[in-house]
Amino acid sequence: MRFKQMVQQAAGLEDAVVAIASADDEEVMDAVSLAIENDLARFHLFGDATRIQKMIHDRQLSESQFVITHTATAQEAAERAAYAVRKGDADVLMKGLVPTATFMKAVLNKETGLRSGKVLSHVALFEVPGRETAIGLTDAAIHIAPTLEDKVHIIENGVTALRAVGYSLPKVAVLAAVEVVNPTMPATIDAALLTQMNRRGQIKDCLVDGPLALDNAVNLEAAKQKGLTGDVAGAADLLVVPQIEVGNVIYKSLMYFAQASVAAILVGAKAPVVLTSRADTAEAKLYSLAFALLNAQPTKKIKQTI
Repeated sequence: MRFKQMVQQAAGLEDAVVAIASADDEEVMDAVSLAIENDLARFHLFGDATRIQKMIHDRQLSESQFVITHTATAQEAAERAAYAVRKGDADVLMKGLVPTATFMKAVLNKETGLRSGKVLSHVALFEVPGRETAIGLTDAAIHIAPTLEDKVHIIENGVTALRAVGYSLPKVAVLAAVEVVNPTMPATIDAALLTQMNRRGQIKDCLVDGPLALDNAVNLEAAKQKGLTGDVAGAADLLVVPQIEVGNVIYKSLMYFAQASVAAILVGAKAPVVLTSRADTAEAKLYSLAFALLNAQPTKKIKQTI
């Protein structure tokens, strides 16, 4: 899967709607403009109505693509946007110019938010120059020090997200510093247990292997040099990190050293959530929207083509 293909597939979804909390932000509206240009969705925008209308006018966008709801505060915008998705008026929730803590509080609100009873986790896809297919990374944003049980849910969420964009049987590498089980390194023990759970059918719809060091997970020659065999070693589609610091470093290294493009969403809620950063480009936000919309696809219909 390439990101341009992902955008094209998302454009085939019928009547997709995105709710944006605090949409009165230039970078967010640049992403909205790109999304409309690519025929991805219509938008329900929550925030300062006057500012939003000016941004729409400045970009010469058709007002028919939008519903605008004025809100006085970022908290109100987050709460009402999340509730719109909960009610089924929108398919995807997107963060605008609102503090992450405020946004996540609205997402997790029991009465008006998007809690589903599942564990929530972050899934990122990277398109790395020189690599034929995108590679996934989880969890670099939500779980600080996930337990074994958390990692089961993190893998399940990641597999669901990748299958929605065309990976029929994702190859999942559970990362550690080494590729052998070491009783003094808990990450290696968890990785071995997760691998065995997959082999016994407790984790489905994917192939899991670990512990694998990063080089052995993504480079076939490195895997061969260590004598590692199997379908995952050297060919991973999804990297599962042992803790948030590892995920954060890999995430930012891919972006700033490898100039990778990224698409990232939260999975496990009642609907996909686009948790954007101020540092994300409009293009990155577009890719994240496409990723999210394809993960909302079970509730949508594909447009008929002639």
